[in-house]
Amino acid sequence: MTKKLFFLLLLGLFASPIFGQSPAGTYNANNRFEQLESILPTPNSYRTASGSPGKDYWQQRADYDIKVELDDINRKITGSETITYFNNSPDELPYLWLQLDQNLFEKGSAGSTTKTGDIKNGISASAFKELTDPKSYGYKITAVKDIKGNALRYTINQTMMRIDLATPVKSGASVSFAIDWNYLITEYYGRSGYEFFAKDGNANYFIAHWFPRMAVYNDVYGWQHKQFLGQGEFTLNFGNYKVAITAPNDIVVGAGGELLNPNQVMTATQLKRWDKAKTATRPVEIVNQEEAEQAEKGKPTGKKTWIYKADNVRDFAFTASRKFIWDAMQVDVEGKKVWAMSYYSKEGNPLWGKYSTMVVAHTLRSYSKRTVAYPYPVAISCHATLGGGMEYPMISFNGGRPEADGTYSENVKNGMIGVIIHEVGHNFFPMIINSDERQWSWMDEGLNTFCQYLAEQEWDRNFPARRGEAQSIIPYMRLDAKNQVPVMANSENIMDFGNNAYAKPAAALNILRETVMGRELFDYAFKEYARRWAFKQPYPADFFRTLEDASGVDLDWFWRGWFYGTEPVNQSIETVDWYGIDNQDPIAQKAKSKADFTAKRETISNIRNKTDIKETVVEKEPDMKDFYNSYDRFATSDAEKKKFQDYLASLSDDERKLVAEGKNFYVVNFKNKGGLPMPVIVKLTFEDGTEEVLRFPAEIWRLNDVQAKKIIPTSKKVAKWTLDPFYEIADIDADDNSFPREPAQPTRVQLFKAQPRSYGAGQANPMQEAQNAKKAAGAVTGSKN
Repeated sequence: MTKKLFFLLLLGLFASPIFGQSPAGTYNANNRFEQLESILPTPNSYRTASGSPGKDYWQQRADYDIKVELDDINRKITGSETITYFNNSPDELPYLWLQLDQNLFEKGSAGSTTKTGDIKNGISASAFKELTDPKSYGYKITAVKDIKGNALRYTINQTMMRIDLATPVKSGASVSFAIDWNYLITEYYGRSGYEFFAKDGNANYFIAHWFPRMAVYNDVYGWQHKQFLGQGEFTLNFGNYKVAITAPNDIVVGAGGELLNPNQVMTATQLKRWDKAKTATRPVEIVNQEEAEQAEKGKPTGKKTWIYKADNVRDFAFTASRKFIWDAMQVDVEGKKVWAMSYYSKEGNPLWGKYSTMVVAHTLRSYSKRTVAYPYPVAISCHATLGGGMEYPMISFNGGRPEADGTYSENVKNGMIGVIIHEVGHNFFPMIINSDERQWSWMDEGLNTFCQYLAEQEWDRNFPARRGEAQSIIPYMRLDAKNQVPVMANSENIMDFGNNAYAKPAAALNILRETVMGRELFDYAFKEYARRWAFKQPYPADFFRTLEDASGVDLDWFWRGWFYGTEPVNQSIETVDWYGIDNQDPIAQKAKSKADFTAKRETISNIRNKTDIKETVVEKEPDMKDFYNSYDRFATSDAEKKKFQDYLASLSDDERKLVAEGKNFYVVNFKNKGGLPMPVIVKLTFEDGTEEVLRFPAEIWRLNDVQAKKIIPTSKKVAKWTLDPFYEIADIDADDNSFPREPAQPTRVQLFKAQPRSYGAGQANPMQEAQNAKKAAGAVTGSKN
């Protein structure tokens, strides 16, 4: 039933500055919308309050000249490198730190000794091998020398190595030194290694974190030399690489760089195909499947050296196999020609030949549009084992394999496309926008997963993205808080890594883009972040501050809730009160009163009395009547009519129009049950079937983060209210998002046919008895069951 509200009082409420806010005395003090000054680092001349690099920003550089040989028989890498390290910091450095990531596989490493597990349900083959493998993995450092050949003192601390310099390297100076090393290649474990094919006796190699690499020294942490435990990835310097890779001469070698000696390593036929690929609109096979299958059966007759260079990159990886099919084409990316390539064995076809390189090309275009133009000459996708993927500058190792007969499921196909987009996309995050993966996984995985989601929708409008949509993170956010960690957790400490490092930040960014900021503001600010920090080393505060600086949107509440907290989103509509305007028309008021009076007299007693009481005393004895028996208590007096006319005359034209419209006023009581404040999006479905969507910013909760009441005027009556109608805010419980409440979906039970059963003489058959009872009921009620 509608409640009447005096019109003049209503006008007063609209004029009040606190209209729609919580009444005095019902505020719920909270700090959800306070600024993050006490949490974010203090701005300085290196990193400014706007989120941009400061006037004194600096970063180190390391150049590499590497010679390496791949031993296909013993599965071994032997290499030597000369590193030139440029000290652009204001500090004098008496020693240098390098990363020795292969030492993760040493016996007794922190990565292995801190692993936990159980075998009550069995043990996997890979775990069994890891626990029992007698081989000695990890780096064997055979020499560390200065540029003159003098030995340098060094100390290895698990996955880190400190080199003590004879003379400290001064600010603005550089130092060169050389290292010789070797190690046994592990089986592919998701980042690096080899995959062995027992059927033909060959292996595909995916060689990464394979050489001693300079650790980062910067203005945030000094030396970033956190141990590599396997989950947190890498923090690296930019530099120029020249790498000579020697392998058996029947092996194809691809690498994250530009091939300098194609005439020495490719046949005349392959070179012709290479030229054709420069203008092709579809991938051209440089090495086709027939040639790869022939190579599988042969034996090398010698060695071949492939020479690659890569400028201004933070790392270098390569792949090698005699099984490889190699296809390529040049594509236009923001006005620049870039090689898109794929390396894959026949086990990857027909999927890889059809899709891989085309997906590489699409990824470069999509990401370039949203960040910075892809700056490198090549981007490569390699087919590595069954699933998952791993990224390095210009090259990535990706899963997705059809069945042995060439058939594949839709999930395998879409999974392969998704992982190629993701891993090639990592060229932008963190290979160009060079974040610290060892510390903050979300800054590369989360940002990249968000861009992956956008690229997937541009690939196929109906692409079944795993992550990115707000609702994709709901199952994780429903978990008990003890099973969650904030997005702002160190990489090695993250529980539920896929959800926390990938899915939650990606969903958060999508919510920012679609709901909090809008596409125009978000896209501009996100691109500005990429532009500011391309080829530099950003940290979380730089990202947070840039998005606010470039958009003009205060997002501290959002970072606080989504990135520093673990509370879920759970909004509800608790109550809706409906008001109409009291226009003070005495005729209408009396008519309404009469109708109410008449309706209230329709009690069960009065209804029955109409027949049971044949005649009342007053009806039988007219002299028992007086004035009140003939008086119409609901009549309007002349004085009341005049008062109404005077009232109307006192109103302005706009006020009289508002009275005549007969608007409805609803007070909707929203509740924030989950704790994480978010915008309130509510759909109004009117009695005539039309709809309207209202959007209230998250600041609706700033004075009371538990309850918010809104007065909503409408010209038509609202039949239904629905919160979050487009699944925008990751609300973990939709059951209380409708008002009036909709009945919950029934629990489904499976209908199955009973199995025949024999019954002995005199034994009742319960099924038959039930059927007989059903027939009897049908006969009585006329049912056609």
